[in-house]
Amino acid sequence: MTARRKFLQSASLIGLGWLLPGKTTATENPAVVTAVDDRKNWYELLYKLAKPVLEPMSRDQLKADMDVEYSPAWDGRDKGVAYMEAFGRLIAGLAPWLALPADGTEEGKKRTELLGYLLKAHTHAVNPKSKDYLTWHKEGQPLVDAAYIAHSFLRAPKQTWEPLDAVTRQHYIEHFKSLRRVKTPYNNWLLFAAMVETFLFSIGEAYDPFRIDLALRKHEEWYAGDGWFKDGEVFHFDYYNGYVIHPMLLDILQVMKVQGKQMEEQYALELRRMQRYAEFLERLISPEGSFPAFGRSVTYRLGAFQPLSQLALMDQLPEGISRGQVRASLSAVMNRMFSIDGNFNKQGYLRLGFAGHQPDLADYYSNSGSMYLTSLGFLQLGLPVNHSFWTSPAEDWTSKKAWTGKAFKKDYAVGY
Repeated sequence: MTARRKFLQSASLIGLGWLLPGKTTATENPAVVTAVDDRKNWYELLYKLAKPVLEPMSRDQLKADMDVEYSPAWDGRDKGVAYMEAFGRLIAGLAPWLALPADGTEEGKKRTELLGYLLKAHTHAVNPKSKDYLTWHKEGQPLVDAAYIAHSFLRAPKQTWEPLDAVTRQHYIEHFKSLRRVKTPYNNWLLFAAMVETFLFSIGEAYDPFRIDLALRKHEEWYAGDGWFKDGEVFHFDYYNGYVIHPMLLDILQVMKVQGKQMEEQYALELRRMQRYAEFLERLISPEGSFPAFGRSVTYRLGAFQPLSQLALMDQLPEGISRGQVRASLSAVMNRMFSIDGNFNKQGYLRLGFAGHQPDLADYYSNSGSMYLTSLGFLQLGLPVNHSFWTSPAEDWTSKKAWTGKAFKKDYAVGY
């Protein structure tokens, strides 16, 4: 039996037919794949990503069950950070989908199931007596994944924060504040500290405004132009503008707008910059549904497209980019990437790699828990099934138009 046949037989989801080789996808003919097919493919894959992490953690058994793979270049930090990375990064992308109202559909039942697991998992994440108590007090790495947990709460507070019992909420508040011990390097890490403080501000807790102000001021200094930020003093040509910078900046400013007009103006400016960056992301998707594998952390897979997914969720896609072309292009990328053997191990956990199992691509700080940052490409699932993002006809995206002789929008630099 071939490895591919074993994979398809062992897949826990009944809707994986779109992974079969030879099946017509949006890459070949966007009109063939309906909006219903697209959405089903997206939520079934997100469910496939989420259940192996959340179900055992709800039972206080994630550390016992998860077979973690570490980079061949692992730098020797506490290996326990892997579980916090898997949990925090996963739920940051999962939260908008879980924020939709409960319903009796197949999709709705999956959301309800995962939300139940998540709320139980949160009780173990911050309980020192739990086996799955996360690594809050070692290394600086916990600040990163605490920021993703905080981001998940901001994205779905009524579903993921408010239902938690008072003890668990207080534990989180204490653990978030304890991370002020971490001295952040002068790069995108400033935003992790700011995100934690922003969440504390959002729930009326004492927060450190300096950590927020520093992140905002430094990133304004580091803006390189045309939608791109440097990651510190030096420009890095990678996807960290998508993994971290634009989405966290925008959401921090969204919360802080209540402080006055200056923040409102900063928010409006950052939204325009993020839209400009998203234009590049859409153009980077090839006619075949691939995208360039350059820079650090390419193993974060779909996480590179977080800005495009978030703008779709917000109904703020750049002018001239339709919902149908964004859905079709992102679906083509997902189909291309996850139709390749090796993305998951036999337990259903993500493995090191970009498209398949490619452990040598993993950076010194990466483990299989880190890979769950790919969930940040699924934010558009927070739009209801009847939203025009899902019901609009699929359309060719920019590169597909360009390489098939069709008219497409010319591109120019912007001045903001």
